[in-house]
Amino acid sequence: MLSNLKNIFKVPDLRNKILFTLMMVLLYRLGAHIRVPGIDDLAVRQLRESAREQGALGFLNLFSGGAFSSFAIFALGIMPYITSSIIMQVLTVVIPKLEEWQQEGATGQRKITQWTRYVAMAIALLQAAGLTFIFGQGRGSAFFTASRNAPDIVLLPDGMWPRGLLVILSLVAGTALLMWMGELISQRGIGNGMSILIFASVVSSLPFSYYSILQSKKWVVFGILIAISIGILIAVVRVELGQRRIPVQFAKRVVGRRQYGGQSTYIPLKVNQAGIVPIIFASSVMLLPVLLTNIIGSDTGWRRTVTVWVDRNLVSSQGLLY
Repeated sequence: MLSNLKNIFKVPDLRNKILFTLMMVLLYRLGAHIRVPGIDDLAVRQLRESAREQGALGFLNLFSGGAFSSFAIFALGIMPYITSSIIMQVLTVVIPKLEEWQQEGATGQRKITQWTRYVAMAIALLQAAGLTFIFGQGRGSAFFTASRNAPDIVLLPDGMWPRGLLVILSLVAGTALLMWMGELISQRGIGNGMSILIFASVVSSLPFSYYSILQSKKWVVFGILIAISIGILIAVVRVELGQRRIPVQFAKRVVGRRQYGGQSTYIPLKVNQAGIVPIIFASSVMLLPVLLTNIIGSDTGWRRTVTVWVDRNLVSSQGLLY
């Protein structure tokens, strides 16, 4: 196995693709720490502390690789593009023109991809404006957990405009840059660029978690976690590469005195056809009750009961329903 890893870097084309992918991931992680201009530093520290809790804020911070808790230029991550992809897949069944493009092969797919980018930019603009308004006015508690003790965070203490416009443009530009980086990885790197960026976001906190375990000298726990991580990685790769092969037998035909055909082949069907999109969509749906309870919640009455139930069953990972 080690010899195979060494041989990978002996092939110039493959080595360049690996290095290009690593460079893009490094730039992405660097951009996740470049803060959006015009926001309050103290509020950002409060936001980082609140992002450690579970709930919608922690979910957004997870898929942005920690950029949301710092309100960096990559705070939105590529979630607008993922949302746009889901919307376009649903609209393909509803809109005849999109269905026609889907049946045109590579040409139609390029058109759908182009419109997916347009919709992603529109979603990014709406999300950037919404987040800037919510956190700029100190109404960010709707994005916390179901706890009613979440502090209000005012990122723009000196007023919304024109500083708010600068924040919105920075967030939208960061999303556009991430989409471009993902496409570059797909073209010049290894694997799907968007999936690589999602992976880099999700695992960005793992090194710090492992380091804290090493600092506490819990060697057995560290070894178990490493073994579990490697096992999960191997299982995911096997499922992702697994395919169901449906045999296809071509009929024989006779032309003159010669017999043609009769060859056998197969149609490869992936085991995981949908990919990671259903998991992301289900996670977003699970967080909807959390947002609603923070908007309509109260410290007394039936609203308090609903808030406590959501906190115990949908927010806390110890809940049976969770």
